[in-house]
Amino acid sequence: MKKLFSFIGLAWLAFPIMAQEALSLDSCRALAISNNKELLISQEKINVAHYQKKAAFTNYLPNISATGGYIRNQKELSILSDAQKGALSGLGTSLGEPLMQAAQVIAQLHPELAGQLPALGQSLTGALNGAGQSLVDAFRTDTRDMYGGALTLTQPLYMGGKIRAYNRITKYAEELARQQHNAGMQEVILSTDQAYWQVVSLAHKKKLAEGYLKLLQKLDGDVGKMIAEGVATKADGLSIKVKVNEAEMTLTKVTDGLSLARMLLCQLCGLDLSTPIMLTDEQKEDLTPTTPENGAIDINNVYATRPEVRSLELATQIYKQKVNVTRSEYLPSIALMGSYMATNPSVFNSFEKKFKGMWNVGVMVSVPIWHWGEGIYKIKAAKSEARIAQYQLDDAKEKIELQVNQSAFQVNEAAKKLTMAEKNLEKANENLRYATLGFEEGVIPASNVLEAHTAWLSAQSEKIDAQIDVKLTEIYLRKATGKLIIDN
Repeated sequence: MKKLFSFIGLAWLAFPIMAQEALSLDSCRALAISNNKELLISQEKINVAHYQKKAAFTNYLPNISATGGYIRNQKELSILSDAQKGALSGLGTSLGEPLMQAAQVIAQLHPELAGQLPALGQSLTGALNGAGQSLVDAFRTDTRDMYGGALTLTQPLYMGGKIRAYNRITKYAEELARQQHNAGMQEVILSTDQAYWQVVSLAHKKKLAEGYLKLLQKLDGDVGKMIAEGVATKADGLSIKVKVNEAEMTLTKVTDGLSLARMLLCQLCGLDLSTPIMLTDEQKEDLTPTTPENGAIDINNVYATRPEVRSLELATQIYKQKVNVTRSEYLPSIALMGSYMATNPSVFNSFEKKFKGMWNVGVMVSVPIWHWGEGIYKIKAAKSEARIAQYQLDDAKEKIELQVNQSAFQVNEAAKKLTMAEKNLEKANENLRYATLGFEEGVIPASNVLEAHTAWLSAQSEKIDAQIDVKLTEIYLRKATGKLIIDN
């Protein structure tokens, strides 16, 4: 695969040179692959599946998250009621009367202290009021502006097999994307080969039509001389002129068809439709198809190389893993959790306007108990989807086996047709040679010569068709066996 893409890169860099030189089949394939938008899309799908697989693997690893917040409250949370605050802040005042009574008792017992007791009472009242107010202030929470944050770590321990199933699904999905890319590449190569050999076929038929027209024009000139000498009739001349006109019309049709075929090949190769391309095989005098392989085809190897079969196998595996994913939703899940939380104001040392926090560790267990049989029904549905994928795989294998046998039969049939076409061409060449000599000697009429020319043209055309058919049937067989992507 790496060699193929390296070749594609070199072919693209060398495009300005190739535009002036003949393009080979491999060059056309490389250009078509490098410029096909569907292949570019499928390559990006491979990248998507690859990164999804990497993302699925991260579910095995601890998940660390951080959260933070700020709240502005309209009112402040209060531990003390308004009555308690008033009682504490006026503690000295509320104790004023008992203190005065105690001062009077002391003054009666100790007359010498009578002048100091009023000042002492006032100072005690103020001190008790201050102490009460300090208690009120100490119990203040100041929670109008609140800040909080947490750093949490979660490590899955058992998720019912869901994580393992997802990793397998993404692994299969990446391989599935690669197989679909390979299948698309084979389709592009097949379309390119068909267009390539169509151009080659029409190019050879154009040469054949030009040669046939020259033969008829030469014959027309010879008959014109013979008419002038009185050894041929005007009817012979008119018959030949009709054939000349037909040959000119045929040449025009072939030329137009060749132009359209070149446009199609340019479109597949990503070139401008007006690019004057020339193919190496159209310059050859004779197409020499390779001898088809007659060896037995191992159908199991075909199954292993066909991207369609591999894709369906991967799809079957994916559906089987989806059964495990569905089942995991109704199995217990266990996760290890740890976090560190901090708040401001903090409550670890009364209410302080500082960030303080604590860490905690625990285990979270979730056990589904009853869902009225929902899990059973979903699992059965997933199993049915898996069986559908398996049936599709079996059906595809049967059709591929039939396709391989048909392609092998067509290869052998094309080889036989080519052999017969070559024999017919030998006879047509011999017949044309004898007819031409006889006509020049005056012993064979012009009508027989025209029949010999027509038979020769038909034999030449059948040979070209047979040669192209051999090429195409070999391509179809390689496509059927999954080997088209391998360079010849």
